[in-house]
Formats: sequence, C-alpha cells, structure tokens
Amino acid sequence: MNNILKYSILSLFILLFSCSEDKIGQLGKGVVKGRVVKEITFEPLENVRVSSSPNSSTVFTDANGEFIISDVPEGTYSFEARKDGFIAKFESVTVLPNATAEVVYELKVQVSNNTPPTTPVLTSPTDNAVDQNLNLDFTWTATDADSDALTYNLILRNDVTDVVQTFTNITTTSYTINNLAYSSKYFWQISASDGTNPPVFSEIRAFRTKVFPDARFLFTRLVGNNSVIFAGDSNGNELQLTSSSTNSFRPIKNLQSGKIAFLQSDGSQYHIYSMNSDGSNLFKITNSVPVAGFNLDYLKFSFNSGGSEIIYPNFDKLYKINVNGSGLQQMFQTPNGKFITECDWSFDGTIIALKVNNSAGYQVELYTINTAGAIVNVVLNNISGAINGIHLSANNNRIVFCRDISGFENANYRQLDSRIYVYNFTTSIATEIPVERPSGFNDLDVRFSPNEAEFIFVNTSNDGISQRNVQKYTVGVLNSRVTLFSSATMPDWK
Repeated sequence: MNNILKYSILSLFILLFSCSEDKIGQLGKGVVKGRVVKEITFEPLENVRVSSSPNSSTVFTDANGEFIISDVPEGTYSFEARKDGFIAKFESVTVLPNATAEVVYELKVQVSNNTPPTTPVLTSPTDNAVDQNLNLDFTWTATDADSDALTYNLILRNDVTDVVQTFTNITTTSYTINNLAYSSKYFWQISASDGTNPPVFSEIRAFRTKVFPDARFLFTRLVGNNSVIFAGDSNGNELQLTSSSTNSFRPIKNLQSGKIAFLQSDGSQYHIYSMNSDGSNLFKITNSVPVAGFNLDYLKFSFNSGGSEIIYPNFDKLYKINVNGSGLQQMFQTPNGKFITECDWSFDGTIIALKVNNSAGYQVELYTINTAGAIVNVVLNNISGAINGIHLSANNNRIVFCRDISGFENANYRQLDSRIYVYNFTTSIATEIPVERPSGFNDLDVRFSPNEAEFIFVNTSNDGISQRNVQKYTVGVLNSRVTLFSSATMPDWK
C-alpha cells in the first residue's frame, strides 16, 4: 500500500513539472571574481582563503591578490576573506545567471596582545549647548588598558559653511579653539589613537555659539561659484548665514517677525525662502509660482511691514503670498506685458512701487499702485537705459532709485553712468543726490537707511567686470562716502 501511494505522488509531481516551462531546481550560474588587498597600503594579499555561505567552493588568491570562482548558482551569498594575521571580512554578493559579480576586500592587520583605547567620552561642551563663547574649551575622557600613550584628533565642522577643521596630535584630554563664528552651529568629535590599533572615534555632538551682535546689515557675496548671504555690523564684522554649496541671494530682513527672506536656487527655478536672523530654521515659502523676470541680479521682492506677507514678481505678474506658504494670489498684471523686475511695499501697506521693463531690461516704467491694482502715480515712463534699486520712504512721500543717465543699452545690461535720484511725490520732481561718486563708477541698488539720513548702495567701476562694494553716504556731509563691505552686493539695512 505504501509503494502504491509513493508511485501515485511521484506520478503527480512528474505530471505537474511536465506542464511547466520553468524547471524548479534548474538555476542559472554566474561567476564571482575579486581582489584582496591590505587596508591603507592596498598591497595585494596572496593565499587569502575565500569561501561563501551557503557554501559553493573555496579558493585562494594569487600573487596579485585576485581570485575567481566559476559556476556559482544564482543567489545571494556571504563571501568571507580570511588570512592569518588579518581580521576576516565578509561581503554580500548577489550572483546572476551568465553574469560576473565583482568584490574587493580591504583587510585590516590583526594586532594581538594589545587592546585599543576606550571610546572617548565627550564632556564639554555638552550636547546641543547654546550661547557658547567664541574661544571655547573642549574636554573629554579616554583610557587605555595597556597604558599606551594616547594622542587625539579633534574634528570640528561648521554647519553653515561646511568647513571642517581637524586639530591633530593633541596629547591631553582638553583643547581650546579660538575665533569660532558667531551664531553658528558646530559639530565636534574626538578620535583616540594608541599608535598600534586603528583610531577609536567618539560620538558626534553639537553646540551653538553666541548670537551675532547688532546684525543690521545684510548682503550677498560670491563664494566659489555660488552667491552666499552674510550679516554684518557697523564695525565690519561679518557672519555667513547660508551654505556656499547653494545659490542664495537678495536678503531682506523684517524687524517685526525677525525673519530674513531671500532667493535661493531650486533646480532650474528660484524661490523665496525664509530663515532666522542667525541662519537657522530654513523654510521654503513659494512653490508653484517661482520668482522670475529678465535678470536675477535685479529681481526684488518685498515684505509687508508686519512680516506676514510677501509680494514678488513673476514676469508680467505680481503675486502675494503668506510667509507660511499659504494664500498665494495674483495682485496685478502689467497692462502692456512688460516684466515686473522690482517691487516695494510701503510701510503703511497702502501702495506698492513697481519697476517694469521689457525683456531686455529697458523701456523702463516706474509707478505706484494701490492694493486693488490701480495705478496711482507715474514716476518714470519708457525711459532709455537702466533703472534699478527702488525704495519707498517711510511716509510714502519719496522714492529713491538709481538711473544710468547715459541711456546706454546693450545685451549685457552694462551701465555707464548710474546715479542716485530721489523722486518727491508731492512736487513730482526727481533730484540727483550728490553722493560724491567717482568719475567712471556706477552707484547701484540704492536703499534709504533706517533713519533716511543716509543711503546704502553698491558701487563699482562702469567696466562691468570689476569688484563691487557696499557703501554708504550721509546726506549733506562731505567726504562721508565709506565702504562697509568689500566684494559685496544686494545690501539691506534695518
């Protein structure tokens, strides 16, 4: 009876298998080849035993440290490389039919009769400590069972600049670093070495330094190939706020919210982001409609006085959005299809100044609209040459701007004789401000100072390629033009 049952089951399996095109158990085969070298020196290692689990076969490396295993059934294996005097190492290898899988082993020398140091324990500053001094003491503890003399490396990374500093060959468990940056988050780590075993690394901890004092100025500077935002004080001290790995520019601060809004590249588009005054808490405000126009160097957006909303241009349209990213709406569209390049929202929120131009930046119009989108005042109409840097006074009676009086126009938007003007809405007269501008230079991107007794602006040679500097001038005071920040553009003063 048992034999009959066995034959019946066998017949059933044969029938099932004969009806399937896929033969269970008939796996494809591949090849595993690789190389074994000594860590650090990459010297090839001969006679290293290489085997797998599940087991396929065992081979040994040749004089070049190379090995090859053929006819390995498809599947995933854990291959081990083992040689006396070295620490064995495992690597996962997936074998596919009719394919070659490659693997490289770097074996560490096995040190006998000597134990490595204990993992360093960081003691000061404590993790996530704040308001730390710019001259800071770092302390830690570590021991060695063999009483070997230990040396330490201290690794420090600035979270904003991504600059990594390594302080080497420290022989005590404390070290002082001077001249840290204000308002910066740092990460630090200690490695301990006994000279025999590989270094042992501590955990990574973070801390933040003291807040940058009196950061009333903002500006942009080129670092490498990217624009980077800096804060500065009246003494010329500077603090980098954004990473040099991303294009960030046109910073504008709102005192009520304490936030800085700015433009940052996002793929092929440019969007408005916000951050705290120390560069922390990055937030993307715009999403579906980016900031866009004829020239990114001159595009400008504006806060409302309370810091809850922002207006910004997108070609011929003006948009408004809440700083939390909600409430996007179109406020205005130019009647003639010209691009909106700059906008400035009055302190009382009743009017908005707009500078519009054609796609090349010329045929400029400068006018104000109310919040309903109706034109209120026309300051300039179809002016030749470049206009930039519009800024309303606190009481809406005046607007300052820069105008290239040469009327020069070219494809590179070069300016030859750009000067500062103030337009009075009461008298409808634009007056040049005598700021002692050197001949052959341009004043660009002007703004009123907070008390409107001074102007802040960018000055550069009219050759179109020279360095740009942020300067200020006190109205009516001779020889008061001074450079605040060198190699700097796009200033803001709050």
